Amino acid sequence: MTLPQALSFGLIAGIVALFIWNRFRFDLVALFGLLVAVAIGVVPVEKAFDGFSDQVVVIVASALVISAGVGKSTVIARLVRKAEPFLTSTTRQVAALTFTTMVLSAFMKNIGALAILLPIAIQMARRSQTSVSKLLMPMAFASLIGGLVTLVGTSPNILVARVRAELSGAPFEMFDFAPVGIGIAVCGFLFLTFGWRLLPSNRTPPTSADQAFATDPYLTEVRIGEKSMLLEKTVGDLEALGEGDVEVVAIVRENKRRYTPAWHWKLFANDILVLRSDPHALNKLIEEAKLDLHAAKKAEAEAEAGGSVPPKDVSVVEAVVTADSPMVNASARSLRLREHEGLSLLAISRSGEPLNKRLSQIRFQTGDVLVLQGPSETLADSLRNLGCLPLVDRAIGLGRKRQEYLPLALLALAMILVAFKLVPVTVAFFGAAVLMVALGVLTLKEAYEAIDIPIIMLLACLIPVSDAISSTGGAELIAGGLAVAAGALPPVGAITLVMGTAMLLTPFLNNAATVLIMAPIGASLAQKLGLNPDPFLMAVALGAACDFLTPIGHQCNTLVMGPGGYRFGDYARLGLPLSCLVLLVGTLLVPLVWPLQP
Repeated sequence: MTLPQALSFGLIAGIVALFIWNRFRFDLVALFGLLVAVAIGVVPVEKAFDGFSDQVVVIVASALVISAGVGKSTVIARLVRKAEPFLTSTTRQVAALTFTTMVLSAFMKNIGALAILLPIAIQMARRSQTSVSKLLMPMAFASLIGGLVTLVGTSPNILVARVRAELSGAPFEMFDFAPVGIGIAVCGFLFLTFGWRLLPSNRTPPTSADQAFATDPYLTEVRIGEKSMLLEKTVGDLEALGEGDVEVVAIVRENKRRYTPAWHWKLFANDILVLRSDPHALNKLIEEAKLDLHAAKKAEAEAEAGGSVPPKDVSVVEAVVTADSPMVNASARSLRLREHEGLSLLAISRSGEPLNKRLSQIRFQTGDVLVLQGPSETLADSLRNLGCLPLVDRAIGLGRKRQEYLPLALLALAMILVAFKLVPVTVAFFGAAVLMVALGVLTLKEAYEAIDIPIIMLLACLIPVSDAISSTGGAELIAGGLAVAAGALPPVGAITLVMGTAMLLTPFLNNAATVLIMAPIGASLAQKLGLNPDPFLMAVALGAACDFLTPIGHQCNTLVMGPGGYRFGDYARLGLPLSCLVLLVGTLLVPLVWPLQP
């Protein structure tokens, strides 16, 4: 063993130990690891920051932005909701949710797919009296399996493609992973559809921060537009669409006459409805039924009638009326909020008192929570003038327009361009991410927030460190040791060895870190054995992407831990047999699709 090899092994061992210790954030460990690598000469100074310009970083960042854009669409939610009447058992619910999660995860980042369906699953469990713990972990595991199908589904696939490009000059293409990935996805789907019974049934999620700081229902006003799906429908139909979380308090029609409606009243164009609802349920109803927030629509109409142009950059904020606010005992009408401050009152919540008047007539009290819309550049000053304290952004979504089909169209366009090899995957996904912002699907702020900076830093820093394993000959040295162990096994056994090793490392490391360490070793092992490196790289990708044993190895597992009320040991109850299944099916499929002999 040479000195550079010893130093690179020592550095990797130190990084792995810090990852396992979990005392410091993984991105800080990666940054420090790169600094040490440069200091001890393992990574040349001129290559220290090559990771930041690596195409892998661009693809991952772009995929995260695209996932956030797709998450803005409610098309998927509406499709799942239409199927819900047929999902009368836990098995059917698990099957529908895991299948949908798998399909979405194949075409977008798996964490993004899970985030879209997570609230739908929680609401489905609540309505059907199903234990939410039976649904969420199968969905998390399904998102990991679905990500195996395409290049962009999960980070390990992207990183393995990079290693293959360095070895042969040609990376894996978008759907090169599909033959093996689909086979594992089918087997995993069948297992999860029935395997959910292995999970404990007595898990209850703790009270979340949102629940702890939840406000009473909001009162707001919406208008039935010409394109609303509720035209000629009844009040009962609207409340049914709101799933019991939305109540029609009054209808305003006929020159501002106010009525208290019965459930069978029909709804007509230009009706103004006074609704009482949780903000999230209200936002969902507005999107699905194509309703207009009355105050926001009125502000636009008044601006156009007055010959002025409505501000392009408009923000929505929740704010609390303080004791010394000039709003106390005044109404929105008397304060003339729109004329004096440029603000529209979208909704109001008052603790302990059900409100039922028109928004403009309600006299504010200390502690009222208001949803206000106004120009972004003056919103903070307006709140200060009114003595209102803004709340931390809870992403309630009221007043924010969503694009339904455009984000899905951009994703489909990127996939088609890559599938037909018209443009490289980096360009296609970067272009789709830019168009998400340029066409208004996401604001620039939302796009930046969608990029997981710690993951980007981890990749950028560990890429040159992992390259040092190969450049110093360390990968070949480890591969030689594995070759001795694999010598007693058939060639297929070597695939199992590599996949199992990656699978065991992933719970303790980030899956990207596992690939960056194991991919060069797998390729060197193949060369030592005189075999094709492609199946070994595929084995690394499979093993690194499939962490079903802990809540900490992948963000998807972590995401469901709180809402599902899971304990650390619960993951192995469902994850261990699933890991064995993936190992078995992967060992059989990889050599069939990617021949071992060069």
